[in-house]
Amino acid sequence: MVSLVQNPALARAIAEKGYQSLTPVQAAVVEPQVGESDLLVSAQTGSGKTVAYGLAFATTLLGTEERFGAANEPLALVIAPTRELALQVQRELAWLYGETGVKIASCVGGMDVRREARALDMGAHIVVGTPGRLRDHLERGRLDISKLKVVVLDEADEMLDLGFREDLELILDAAPQERRTLLFSATLPREIVRLARQYQRDAMRIDTIDQSQPHGDIEYRAFRVAPNEIDLAVVNVLRFYDQPAALVFCSTRESVKRVHAGLQERGFQVVALSGELSQTERMHALQALRDGRARVCVATDVAARGLDLPDLGLVIHAELPTGPAVLLHRSGRTGRAGRKGVSAMLVPYTNRSKALRLINAAGVDAYWTAAPSADEIRAKDHERLLESVLRVEPPSEEDAVLVRELVGQRSAEEIAGALIRMHRARLAAPEDLFDPGPQQERRPPREGREGKPRRHEREERYGDAPRERGPRPPRERDGGWPEGGPGSQGGRPERPQQDMVWFRMSVGHQKNADPKWLLPLICRRGHVTKNEIGAIKIFERDTRFEIVAEAAERFTVALRRGGEEEIRIEPADGAPAGGGGKRPPRGDGPGKPRGGFKPGGKPGFKGGFKAGGKKRDRAEG
Repeated sequence: MVSLVQNPALARAIAEKGYQSLTPVQAAVVEPQVGESDLLVSAQTGSGKTVAYGLAFATTLLGTEERFGAANEPLALVIAPTRELALQVQRELAWLYGETGVKIASCVGGMDVRREARALDMGAHIVVGTPGRLRDHLERGRLDISKLKVVVLDEADEMLDLGFREDLELILDAAPQERRTLLFSATLPREIVRLARQYQRDAMRIDTIDQSQPHGDIEYRAFRVAPNEIDLAVVNVLRFYDQPAALVFCSTRESVKRVHAGLQERGFQVVALSGELSQTERMHALQALRDGRARVCVATDVAARGLDLPDLGLVIHAELPTGPAVLLHRSGRTGRAGRKGVSAMLVPYTNRSKALRLINAAGVDAYWTAAPSADEIRAKDHERLLESVLRVEPPSEEDAVLVRELVGQRSAEEIAGALIRMHRARLAAPEDLFDPGPQQERRPPREGREGKPRRHEREERYGDAPRERGPRPPRERDGGWPEGGPGSQGGRPERPQQDMVWFRMSVGHQKNADPKWLLPLICRRGHVTKNEIGAIKIFERDTRFEIVAEAAERFTVALRRGGEEEIRIEPADGAPAGGGGKRPPRGDGPGKPRGGFKPGGKPGFKGGFKAGGKKRDRAEG
């Protein structure tokens, strides 16, 4: 496959780099039928697109020659969305065209404008830059693109997402009409196709992505976690996989600060990337990742654009992506160039439906399971320690002297014990996590609207008198936890009538107890969902509520971990934790209830307020 490279200088550079064969996208662009056509290429992130378009425009720039002539106006322009990606492209093209005498200039935001202007004035064969800075040089007359033969849009979808459409259109309109336009993108949404039709001529479309199959080198994992233990789950996932480099994605700068501080406190070698950093700080952080001084990077989506770490084996979504494209872009940072990678999504029970929609929309298969426990991590540590000891090389002469001295003073068991203690001292302690539980069952679907009584019929039926109800199962709208391997989406079995357990909360009408904050409080303190909460009754000085018997023991264990001390939650009298308590009579407890509620109905309606209804949904926001 390497023999397909027509230019001898580039063929030698690829051979010296150690290429045994070209990647699919690289092989596709050097096929004879491509010729001098415009290209619209979609390929997975990390598939070697930079080398691919470097090979694609080699004949356009050099023809049959092996070396460039004197550098004057640029012949090729490569536009990338971020400065990190632009500088990476410059490095890749520098070694690929190393034997051709090429001069490559970079024009990116955050760098010295005067130095860039001098480089352009001295002449360059290829210019690599970001849209905003290239437009600035163009408008100020520093960049002359009248002799361009090729324009490349790298990661075009990201540039449109970042709002660079106007800059791109200005640059493309100013470029010569007879140029070649190569457009490379991980995805091809309608905006990209529209841009291609506007600025390309009879473009050849190359798609190296099998849309029916997920990225074969990335294993997707979805870990269920409690909402207040996401940061602890990040620690356990990092410890469980123990990769040379890992990337943790957060949604905001504040989240980046919090996660970075937590990991740093636990002894991880970690850096942070966010919009608050200066260019110098960013460069230092990236260099620490590349030379191994840092193994974990915590970043926002924007700050991580264009980031390329060759040894990145793990991507953690500490906060869910905003859409399927973002999920694929995040995950595409790993699993590059044939290496295996893991994309781990941390899913609190409040967001499991969103996670399922993201995974399905992205077309990937995910394994759903609990986050790695402390015992699983210790077992992994045990395996890794044994493997590292078995791979140990024979000691050098100097080490052999120290070995004999140690053996003479201590027994083999004592030396091995000291080795294990030293090994464990370098590792962060795993966290004890709470498992929100596997898949929950669902109720059968409710009757259609035609099967419901009209409003006036309900009023006649129930009047003002409270309705007597037996124990009622909680509602489930979005299904329970998926469980197992790819394709697991959770079933819809019929839910039998379940026993309920009563609990008591030390807040009532006197302290303005209200469903707007009581339900979120119960869910947060007890690590349960609204679907596991039954009836709730507010009295004058306290509140009584039901928890599904199957979740009662788990609820009680979560309460023991502490919480707001001013609000106590405990099993109600006569209803043992974990047992199937019965509904207490109306008026039981200190004071008569004033129109209790069941989460979901109307406040003040004496029949109650049911979990999952519109009123409760609005209360949670």
